[in-house]
Amino acid sequence: MTSIAIDGPAGAGKSTIAQRVAGSLEFIYVDTGALYRAVGLFALQNGISYTDEDMLISRLGEVNVELGYRDGRQLIFLNGQDVTKDIRGPEMGLIASDVSAFPGVRDFLLGLQREMAVKHNVIMDGRDIGTVVLPGADLKIFLTATPEDRATRRYKEFAARGSKTSYDQVLADIKRRDANDMNRATAPLKPAEDAVMLDTTGNEFEQSVAQVLEIIRERGLI
Repeated sequence: MTSIAIDGPAGAGKSTIAQRVAGSLEFIYVDTGALYRAVGLFALQNGISYTDEDMLISRLGEVNVELGYRDGRQLIFLNGQDVTKDIRGPEMGLIASDVSAFPGVRDFLLGLQREMAVKHNVIMDGRDIGTVVLPGADLKIFLTATPEDRATRRYKEFAARGSKTSYDQVLADIKRRDANDMNRATAPLKPAEDAVMLDTTGNEFEQSVAQVLEIIRERGLI
């Protein structure tokens, strides 16, 4: 099986680019951020503070997160319910950033992520795929862009969904998530030593997809 790891900060385009590339290559796309969002949603639904590590860890036995696929699109199921739409939005992104800092949550989801890479050709995106989840991946790419560029992309996404969140709030959230992800004690956001760095600042979506595909071709993986 072939595994490709794509890491990077919030709003860098990891998920949309990885999903498109996976579809082009007929690989399975694994959005690991969605798994953490699902755990965050469980906390929200059950009145558990997402900053209360001990309480959340003590309740993980009640959490069953599964991946499903329909027409090439990844679906997320939480305790048997499709929560794919429920886990999107700026609030869930911030909650996911907080719960993903807990070692117990990361350990809880690690096996599921690795199992997917054993069974399928995968493109997996997140923040520690190349450094922790799949350190032996055939290719590691670290996607990045300026905070302002990433905030602009996120703002447009939210506006398209009808969200009233302002650009300034989105930029502030991006910077907060960057700080959380880079400074957490467990599996902080950083490029793997052998990662290919790709800055997508100013790119149109198709440009970034083409650049990733070219990197994959150069490695002889397609």
